[in-house]
Amino acid sequence: MVFVRHALPEEQVTARLTEAGPADRFWRADAVEVHTASADRVESACPLSGPGACGGCDWQHVGIGAQRALKAAVVIEQLTRLGRIDPGHPVLAGLRVRAVPGDTGGLGWRTRVRFAVDDRGRPGLRRHRAHDVVPVPHCPIAHPGVDEVQAGLKRWPGSAAVEVVVAPDPARPQEVQHLVVVEPREAGPAASGRSRVDVPPLAVEASVARRGPQGLQRLRGRTWVEESVTVDGTRRTFRVTGGGFWQVHPGAAQTLLDTVLELADPRPGETALDLYCGVGLFTAGLALRVGATGTVLGVEGDPRGAADARRSLHDLPMVRLESGGVEPVLRGLTGSGELAGADVVVLDPPRSGAGRKVVEAVTALRPRVVVYVACDPAALARDVATAAGLGYRLDGLAAFDTFPMTHHVECVARLVPDPASGADQVPGTGQGGSADLR
Repeated sequence: MVFVRHALPEEQVTARLTEAGPADRFWRADAVEVHTASADRVESACPLSGPGACGGCDWQHVGIGAQRALKAAVVIEQLTRLGRIDPGHPVLAGLRVRAVPGDTGGLGWRTRVRFAVDDRGRPGLRRHRAHDVVPVPHCPIAHPGVDEVQAGLKRWPGSAAVEVVVAPDPARPQEVQHLVVVEPREAGPAASGRSRVDVPPLAVEASVARRGPQGLQRLRGRTWVEESVTVDGTRRTFRVTGGGFWQVHPGAAQTLLDTVLELADPRPGETALDLYCGVGLFTAGLALRVGATGTVLGVEGDPRGAADARRSLHDLPMVRLESGGVEPVLRGLTGSGELAGADVVVLDPPRSGAGRKVVEAVTALRPRVVVYVACDPAALARDVATAAGLGYRLDGLAAFDTFPMTHHVECVARLVPDPASGADQVPGTGQGGSADLR
């Protein structure tokens, strides 16, 4: 089997092998010449997209509508093959990958761009599956605020990487916060924060921070940006330190929050869990829905993200935050008797997925609904299959194009107890009555 990058189904191309070892399970290749083009092929918006060039986008040559159709096909294929979902399942019928608000033809959306820096101080993006740095003076998928900084046009002596973070205000799009995070070339414990980096003059006013062994060091301005969403008409703001996790498409956070709340339908007095909670996006939404008589437990393994969540959610007394791995935290709370059940569980794991142990811990709480946010359909499918074996069936699915011009897609799945398994006979907390998390 050969996977050919920069080609489309049913095209005839000349392909150059790029990875083809005799022991490899599959080979990789690049389409270097197109003989019979697909009707879905378009002229790339980026001159650096193509064989041997920038590795950042793999679908610049595909029309945006066709991109979304291909992503929907991938989601369905993974859920049927790995998730063992029947192809005729209602949630798969007519599945489409939807654009998020603010989309402009798949361009100008990426609010976080990490430039690699070569040993001569020149920034750029890496070639596909390589360490070579390709100079990128302008990235068409980057938010305009990234280009305003002009970090990709400067020299960065002593740096290994430079990350540009921009945070546009949804209510005032013209107001954009800029943060530049510089990573020294000599990183690690031996550096002890002393290695030098030279910050060139930037084209706009921006905060600048330096990443070192002890965390972020403020060079000027502040080390964080402020992001915001609206929950039931109330604006909530979140501190996101450095390059900490936040959705990179400006329309994604609000879209995913609205979808999670719609699928979970949290109710006053319930106990809800937000696993892999990051800075607390879904935690805040759940808290405002369960109200003062409910409880929300947020769990985050990244100490920096957990600290940001504590600062952003301090005014919500129904929220308890735990910093640590999801599985050990749940094991400790259930073992101590502090957590005997839950009504709603939301989880947004990393690309590798939640994994069997976490899925087992979640289903053991017998929630009435589990909402799973996934950036990798294969990982989602594997965890859906695991949940099915534990009495939870796929009941709802939405997919969003939060990463246009790439093969990535964001899914939100709803799992509920399967009556055929008897799982629905075991109640959750019953309006929060069997969990004491505060």
